[in-house]
Amino acid sequence: MAGEKTVIMDNSGIKRAITRISHEILERNKGLTDVVLIGIRSGGALLAEEIGRVAEVIEGVKAPVGAVDITLYRDDVSGHLPHHAVGKTDIPFSLDGKRVVLVDDVLFTGRTIRAAMDAMMDHGRPACVQLAVLIDRGHRELPIRADFVGRNVPTSIKENVAVLFDDKNQPVEVVLEK
Repeated sequence: MAGEKTVIMDNSGIKRAITRISHEILERNKGLTDVVLIGIRSGGALLAEEIGRVAEVIEGVKAPVGAVDITLYRDDVSGHLPHHAVGKTDIPFSLDGKRVVLVDDVLFTGRTIRAAMDAMMDHGRPACVQLAVLIDRGHRELPIRADFVGRNVPTSIKENVAVLFDDKNQPVEVVLEK
């Protein structure tokens, strides 16, 4: 059926996944020293803020959180497609020598992540870049994998996965659209 939507993660599941990802980031990096969170606009930026809040509660230290817009860095948008509005990149700190955790809502082909890494390099040279995603749906076109995954969701290439947010920018559910 065209347009059929299935909830694959509810609000409670999202909260558990974000808490687990936050713990894994803290464990891998032995705390938040020199760790910064950079979310990819728009869903990834909202999730980076949430991971930052959860990690601060756990660790008692606040990691800097920024956001990157990748519109001008995409390689899969050609001139004949509709114009995409350019959003704001907000990284008010240097990335030099930092352990960057790049955050996105859904990992698919890997092209968004590649574009985000290109955009970040305009703001410094990190010591390392780690990737956190709420959903990994497969179908990679580039050799990119997530270090921290909320949930793996096998999909067909024709399906879509969307993370839905409420009016307070809190993630409320993840849906699979057929």
